[in-house]
Amino acid sequence: MFLHAHPDDEALFTAGTMARASAEGHRVVLVVATSGDQGLAAGHFGEPHQLAETRAAELEESARTLGVSRTVMLGYGDSGLNGEAPIVPGRPMPFTRVPLDQVVSDVAQVLRDESADVLTSYDPAGGYGHPDHRRVHEAGRLAAAAAGTPVVLEATIPREPLATLVRLGSRLYPVPPEFDPSSYANAYTHRRDITHRVDVSGYLNEKRAAMSAHASQATADDADRTLAAFLRLPRPAFWLVFRREWYVRRPFGDVPPPSLFTPAR
Repeated sequence: MFLHAHPDDEALFTAGTMARASAEGHRVVLVVATSGDQGLAAGHFGEPHQLAETRAAELEESARTLGVSRTVMLGYGDSGLNGEAPIVPGRPMPFTRVPLDQVVSDVAQVLRDESADVLTSYDPAGGYGHPDHRRVHEAGRLAAAAAGTPVVLEATIPREPLATLVRLGSRLYPVPPEFDPSSYANAYTHRRDITHRVDVSGYLNEKRAAMSAHASQATADDADRTLAAFLRLPRPAFWLVFRREWYVRRPFGDVPPPSLFTPAR
């Protein structure tokens, strides 16, 4: 089971793993906490509730591309990039305002329903620090313990090469206004702390297709966004950047993860 914060996170962080797992005969379940209604998107995608509907459809297309057997949207509201989303009567509660024990209960229930043997979530930093990502880390860890899920793997990226790549890329390509290259210096996970990797080089067509499915997140009114920059990469560069996906295993027992997860060292 793959637990993510927003529609499109699955495409960026774990799409290759999901496609490979499905191709190798595993049942793949995708759980997304929020609707993504606060996501940055061009104005023609409408008000937040309209954007949420669009992003749900995009998620279904991405999941179909990746061979996902079941997709669950928990129905919480997006908290916004800085956790500033307001509480609006009649609209879903922002994810970070929902009591943690409720989120843990919801995630644990899906784990139990599926008898899941692996949960992936996020590293403690929430990748690049989005408050909804940090909440996924907290809730995933506790839900796995509550449900007795034996393997927990936190999706991440090696910090050092990513920071270098981002710094160089920002000099060569125009970057969207919300993109701060310096923020990546403390994002994600030190390479030495990464425990597992997945070779997804044979599934990059599926990963690219999943990313392309989230068209609302590729544009804003004033500039293209980071997703669009990734999709513009030439195929050799795309292969170089995305051929592996990375995880940190948390100590939830001694059951080995499936063989597609290779020790990183």
